[in-house]
Amino acid sequence: MSCFQLGDELWFPPVDAAEDCGLLAVGGDLSPERLLLAYSLGIFPWYNPGEAILWWSPDPRCVLFPENLHISRSLKRFIRNTSYRVSFDENFPGVIYWCRRLRAGLDGRGTWITLEMKKAYTRLHELGFAHSVECWDDDQLIGGLYGVCIGRCFFGESMFSRSKNASKVVLIHLMAYLQQKGFELLDCQQTTDHLLSMGAQEVSRQEFQQYLQRANVPPYGPFVSQF
Repeated sequence: MSCFQLGDELWFPPVDAAEDCGLLAVGGDLSPERLLLAYSLGIFPWYNPGEAILWWSPDPRCVLFPENLHISRSLKRFIRNTSYRVSFDENFPGVIYWCRRLRAGLDGRGTWITLEMKKAYTRLHELGFAHSVECWDDDQLIGGLYGVCIGRCFFGESMFSRSKNASKVVLIHLMAYLQQKGFELLDCQQTTDHLLSMGAQEVSRQEFQQYLQRANVPPYGPFVSQF
């Protein structure tokens, strides 16, 4: 099956038309309007530098429900004894900078967070749809994550850690915040052993679409962040 070619028109094909690997479409742009439409439909961009924009809707999908977060006893002990400070939306540019830098490699190309992506998500942050969680040791930014929020769903994009357990600490604080605010789920996009160890699970594409509806994520808008 061939993926769909996008042009200037603001649209996406049905997610069920995605290839087995999850690839749905290629092309288009990273305008706020297209990004918000994509997330509302369960689609996200992910591509390498120098490539056309690739749009994905994987099946299965990795998600984390706030009430299912698993925190090991050793991690609980670490959190009790640490001096780390956690903040929200205090340094979005710094978080996306470190997410990009730590994955870029020596040639600067080993990351999907292209300069175009960095600019696009910074714009979503300015519009109130992209958010960051930061972990600090004194005045040093040592960990963080960022993602997009529509309705009561947080679509995680990337996270980083420069010190022991820093990324786990921000994830725990984010999940506590999402549970307090009545969020349905955190979309993790891709499955990793790290996420599974903290309570994440896989759901089918069809189930994910149903969760989006329950999370008040309207396809085609109007879009509101409840973060």
